[in-house]
Amino acid sequence: MEKQKIKKTEGLERTLSAIFGAGKTTRKLSQVLDYCLLKGAISYQEIREIIKDDPEDILLMAQEWRLLLPVRTAKSSSWEDRLLLIKEGEVYEIPNIIRCLVREALQTATWNPENAIIELFKEFGDQDWEQIPGLVRSIAEKATDHKITGNQIKKICLQFGLKNRVDGLIAELKAAGIISPKLGSIPDLLRVRSPIYELNPSIII
Repeated sequence: MEKQKIKKTEGLERTLSAIFGAGKTTRKLSQVLDYCLLKGAISYQEIREIIKDDPEDILLMAQEWRLLLPVRTAKSSSWEDRLLLIKEGEVYEIPNIIRCLVREALQTATWNPENAIIELFKEFGDQDWEQIPGLVRSIAEKATDHKITGNQIKKICLQFGLKNRVDGLIAELKAAGIISPKLGSIPDLLRVRSPIYELNPSIII
């Protein structure tokens, strides 16, 4: 049974190995992400059953790269408020954009953010889905340390002729798991006089 599971996730494992390096953690992470496609989330107990090992290394890597996010939060659903507790009873969810990336990697052994963005925004029924990959690419280019302001996103939307859709697009980018509000640094918010967003690092690998 274990051999069949590893074979099924071979394409994803090869993809993750090229990004993070080959090893036991990468192999087991690929099995966990594959399982998440079925339910959208996974419990601590389920991870232990799948990998037959302590999930700590997998969950730390998944959290760092925003591949999985703890469901438990301190205040809001923003990524910085997610509480990573590695123990029984905890549940971790897969962001929508990661779901699309994993699904394609299982089939093609490639990590293709552009295709994933197109697929997801078609699912959303977004009328401008063809422009979204370029818009996200511009956001990534303007971001500093994976952070970008709402004003910068607004300017990028203007460049793409989407000035009337700024708020709606930001909402969709958040729902996609591409960006998340970063509320922790009040001095930074006051300095830039704009909301600050964190960009998912896994889409700019």
